[in-house]
Formats: sequence, structure tokens, C-alpha cells
Amino acid sequence: MATATYPPPPPYYRLYKEENYDSAPEPPPPIEGTYVSFGGNYTTEDVLPSLEEQGVPQLYPKDTNVVDYKKELRSLNRELQLHILELADVLVERPSQYAKRIGDISSIFKNLHHLLNSLRPHQARATLIHIMELQIQQRKQAVEDIKRRREEAQRLLKDAFVTLDGQ
Repeated sequence: MATATYPPPPPYYRLYKEENYDSAPEPPPPIEGTYVSFGGNYTTEDVLPSLEEQGVPQLYPKDTNVVDYKKELRSLNRELQLHILELADVLVERPSQYAKRIGDISSIFKNLHHLLNSLRPHQARATLIHIMELQIQQRKQAVEDIKRRREEAQRLLKDAFVTLDGQ
């Protein structure tokens, strides 16, 4: 199957011109499940595959409800530093044995990456909460600004009425 950088639009796009927009059929439903795009297979389910599914040994507890992410990330980071130092030693002393060390380092990196990716939903929630708090603060400031300007306008109107009545 030959793939193009950008596939042509589906043929039904011609049905949605300005002059016949009201009579055009409903667009197709969103894709669910797996689909092929640019020659790659993708899925609409947003699930983080386990390390075992990827063929990588898991170096931290398997129960995600019990995992202390901070502790495990620190532990993996220290282990990574140790393995990098051992790799440097192996490259100097026994260069033929470097492949095992590279494999260990790769496994540690994949575990770190998996732990960080499992924190993404929490990060997304925290980001949304922060954005919403900022929006609330901005709206409160806007309301205060409107109140202040209204009071200023009322004061100016009062002054204008006093000036007109005084003449």
C-alpha cells in the first residue's frame, strides 16, 4: 500500500459547499477503535500500555495504587546514575561487556518514562484547575473594574446634574 504525505480529502467534502449546506447529509460519525493513518495503526482508546506488554521488566511495584511516585522516580534516577557510572567503568575495563549495561540503562529509562507518563492525567487535571482558577480571578477583576467604572460614571453624572442645576 503506497502512502502519501497528505492524503486527498474524502470525496464527500464537495457536498458541503455554501449553496447546498442545508441539504448536505450529516458528516460521518467519529472513528472508534483502531484505524490506519499515514501507514500506521492507531487506536482511539487512550490507554497507557503496561511495561510487560512492551516487553520491558517493571522495576517498581506493579500495583499503581500503592506506588509512591516521588520515591520510585528518585530511586530509578539513582539507579540510572549508578548504571551510567558502571557503564563508564565497563567501557574502560571490559569493553566487550557494554551491551548488558546499555540494556539495563535502557530498561531504567523506559521505567522512568512509563512512571512519568502515568502521571500525565494528574498533570492534565492540575493544569485545568490552574487555568480555571486564573479565569475566575480574571473575571472577578473584570467585575471589579466594571463596578469601579460604573461608580465613576455615576459620580460624573451626579457632578454634571449638580453643575446643570446650579446654573
